Amino acid sequence: MTDIRDRQADIIVVGGGLVGSAIAYGLTRHAPRVMLLDEGDRAFRATRGNFGLVWVQSKGDGAPHYTHWTRNSQERWTDFAAELKARTGVDTHHENDGGLTLCLSEAEFLDRRALMERHRRDAGNRGFEYKMLRLPELRELVPEAGDSVYGASFTPYDGCANPLFTLRAVHEGFDQLGGIYRPDHAVVAIEHKDGIFRLETRHGTYEAPRVVIAAGNMTPGLARQVGLEIPLNPQRGEILVTERIAPFMRLPTQNMRQTVEGSIIMGDSKEDVGFDTATDTGVISDIAARAVTAFPILRDVPVVRAWAALRVLSPDGLPIYAESQTCPGAFATICHSGVTLAAAHANELGGWLMGADRPEAIAKLGPERFHVS
Repeated sequence: MTDIRDRQADIIVVGGGLVGSAIAYGLTRHAPRVMLLDEGDRAFRATRGNFGLVWVQSKGDGAPHYTHWTRNSQERWTDFAAELKARTGVDTHHENDGGLTLCLSEAEFLDRRALMERHRRDAGNRGFEYKMLRLPELRELVPEAGDSVYGASFTPYDGCANPLFTLRAVHEGFDQLGGIYRPDHAVVAIEHKDGIFRLETRHGTYEAPRVVIAAGNMTPGLARQVGLEIPLNPQRGEILVTERIAPFMRLPTQNMRQTVEGSIIMGDSKEDVGFDTATDTGVISDIAARAVTAFPILRDVPVVRAWAALRVLSPDGLPIYAESQTCPGAFATICHSGVTLAAAHANELGGWLMGADRPEAIAKLGPERFHVS
């Protein structure tokens, strides 16, 4: 017979993707019993299709509070990756040598420079370093850049990590820290009564006085059951992966990077197609064509895999961190930068979720900006 304590926790996190699992990992420092209920890989798992950037440049144009939140996480990432490796032995393949956004025309270059300058202005005393590189300077960093590349923006803050290794490391770390993981436990209903949340799954009901809903594109329906309206617009992105080739990309770009194994990952399409995760040959062709324009060396490199996945996007593209007023102890969060923000989620949210004041860094990232609760 199952002990009732096996179904109880101090706080339950719903959603075992990178957002939910990073939050749960961090919560183990603040609560004795943290439970993670995960639907598993049958879900619209954004981590599974993630490009893997730990990225700062271009994040938060017109919203410097988001830029600051992103920088906070990026600055924590090196220690976060080292902690995970020391605890679990899993290498997240984190790199932080800077990153590039390629511009294929003078107009793109000038627009990019204006964006970088806005970031510099909004950074204030914190500062924001960047360089605009025309093709000859760019080739000092990436000699294989094609003649059709006009230039690029560079910042020293950007980098990348392997999303699946990161997810594995966070899950293993959560387990080692005493976290309670329940796979194949999609939550279908949440009831709040007498200060306790009861979460129904096909394997029975689980209870806790606090709950965090971080279930990606499934978050709005569950959040509504605890008095939260989380506006969300899923966006499809498609990715191509090539055969392994000799290293030539010293730095990742916003839509292309070379893995430690040698494969080239390319993508960054933005498609509003609802919950359709099929690939589109036209989009794939456009991605490949831009890649070959940027790096002609790729012209004859075979593509071995293509896939599509859904980004978890709010209407303005920024994260949402919500606390219910009608069901105290209930929280919900969504974001499309699960890799970039993983270090912040693991280190800076736990106190708030267990009753401390909301962190100032996310004060402007609540759902109230959309005029909802």
